[in-house]
Amino acid sequence: MSGGQRDMSEKQELYEAPRAKTKRKGVLWFTICCVLIAVLAAIIIPVYFFVIKKGSGGSGSGSSGGSSHTGTGADTSTTTGGSQSVLTSGGDGSIVTKSDGTTFTYNNTFGGYWVYDVNNPLNNSARAQSYTPPLSQPWRFGVDKIYGVNLGGWLNLEPFISPALYEPFFPRAVDEWTLCEQIMARDGNLDAIANHYATFIVEEDFAQIAAAGLNWVRIPIAFWAIETYPGEPFLAKTSWTYFLKAIEWARKYGIRINLDFHAVPGSQNGWNHSGKLGDMNFLNGVMGVANAQRTLDYIRIMAEFISQPEYKDVIPFFGILNEPQGGTLTKEAMRAFYAEAYKIIRTAGGSGQGNGPVISLHESFFGLGDWVGFLPGADRLAMDSHPYLVFGQFAAGEPADFSSAPCGNWGDLFGGSMSAFGITAAGEWSHAINDCGLYVNAVGRGTRYEGTFPGFTAVLGDCARWNDYTTWTPATKAGLRDLSASTMDALGDWFFWTWRIGESLATGKVEAPFWSYKLAIQEGWAVTDPRTSEGQCRRLGSAGNSYYAGGGGTFTGAQIGQGVVDAIAEVPSLASFTWPPAAIGGFPNAAVLPTYTATGPVPTLPVPSQPQATPAPTGTTDFGTGWNNAADNGLMHVPIPGCAYPNAWDANNAAVPNC
Repeated sequence: MSGGQRDMSEKQELYEAPRAKTKRKGVLWFTICCVLIAVLAAIIIPVYFFVIKKGSGGSGSGSSGGSSHTGTGADTSTTTGGSQSVLTSGGDGSIVTKSDGTTFTYNNTFGGYWVYDVNNPLNNSARAQSYTPPLSQPWRFGVDKIYGVNLGGWLNLEPFISPALYEPFFPRAVDEWTLCEQIMARDGNLDAIANHYATFIVEEDFAQIAAAGLNWVRIPIAFWAIETYPGEPFLAKTSWTYFLKAIEWARKYGIRINLDFHAVPGSQNGWNHSGKLGDMNFLNGVMGVANAQRTLDYIRIMAEFISQPEYKDVIPFFGILNEPQGGTLTKEAMRAFYAEAYKIIRTAGGSGQGNGPVISLHESFFGLGDWVGFLPGADRLAMDSHPYLVFGQFAAGEPADFSSAPCGNWGDLFGGSMSAFGITAAGEWSHAINDCGLYVNAVGRGTRYEGTFPGFTAVLGDCARWNDYTTWTPATKAGLRDLSASTMDALGDWFFWTWRIGESLATGKVEAPFWSYKLAIQEGWAVTDPRTSEGQCRRLGSAGNSYYAGGGGTFTGAQIGQGVVDAIAEVPSLASFTWPPAAIGGFPNAAVLPTYTATGPVPTLPVPSQPQATPAPTGTTDFGTGWNNAADNGLMHVPIPGCAYPNAWDANNAAVPNC
């Protein structure tokens, strides 16, 4: 989440199960069909895998094709083993078998189809919708629209998204740092966090996201997926296991991933989603350079993983730093960091389209226009900004009162960035028209709407109405749908924040309903087909996104990696940025600050385990090594032995060590 003030930025199944067909005639026909399918499969599958498969599929060694599909909804193929058979692809109404053997019905009226075969788990031929390219085909930025949603609060916790984890410790747990401390004190372990990872987002969510007409997910992740330093209380080296599941599920349902680095050492903004509420120690204060060095190493480790041919088509977008607080960081230090990260990522993945991800840079609250001209000729740079009505000028009103605001506020802004800079996407936005909702403004901070937030005394209304979606009228829901459609149209390419808000322990229901796309679908205020949002601003008397309103079209040249041979050498402006930067927040002479030394071993992120299923796979799958570029063999930045570094999370007023 984002906002103008730091405190304000702390930011069931959807579908009824199909009715069982109980008539005996239906059972008889089902049985006959199963027998026929089994017989046909014994004939067709060997022909398919040994004759057809070699000529189908996608790009890269991890993109070989498997099951073909017309998108008409029929179950298309099976993997057999003894007397058992498991479907390996299907469209609307097909039965999906999960790795634990349980099943569910896949509902997708947009022509999407899933594909998964334990004998070919890297198959990239799934398609989220008929209007979305399968993973085996490249994404056409500027033509194919990103209809995305965040999986916020899953692998990087936030109080308002997962209130049930925080409520038992009110008011002591205010961020993931203090939550881990409280859980460890109570339980002696952090199993509650691991259980959250395992249950908050599951495979069905990915199927439902595709069924909602959405084709991308943005997945926030924190540095402790890789490691922690002594004194950092986070659950280390665990969330990555669940990110690997996300890759599997995204591949299965044809959804692309924007990997978002959401929390970095020292905190890049001092907000609760950065891991620790309070001070910024990234590019700010005594440990600002050292924390940035550590952050770049983690960016490198993730870039090496996602650039592997087995994963690059599923994760073609990398948001390298969520919401760095430009009000505290110096602009030049931020630009130097981005320039260094660019070199690291292009070293890991290579140059030109299809080699490594699009690199998404948050505008750091300097504004999208401020970045025009940054690194001209760079290979596949994108801009990210997070527009929220609720964190702008604050006013009371009904949803319908705000329905045209996104058009005027953001249409030219985002369209202009697409025309002047290149790929531009809104990494976050929501339906919120006020700051009501449990813990939306951080734990125990109240709301501006009710005049209970520090510094606000005017009372605009009672949040009870907005927190209880069961009382919302058809007019309220219609207003939210219109607001949603105009936001989609104005932004062009976007990711809603967020897919799911967890239920409160106290009430058993969602207490921040503006922020849940899943709940919006379930309760009827979501746009049921995001394509229908196109032209919404024009219908309201505004031009909407100026880029798409002008006809759109693919970007050209280096913007999408065309003609790029050497992504570093061909960007001469990189030489104008020094690393570490000459100055950072609080220190005009950063040369006096402590740094880490590149003498440590580099951890490699693990690849998935071999699929476990019944029937068992007939062979093993090469999931890669976790590292794309073997020539990228530099060492990790680690503390200098004997240096008395101050607390890396609380060093703004610390003495500078002599080391």
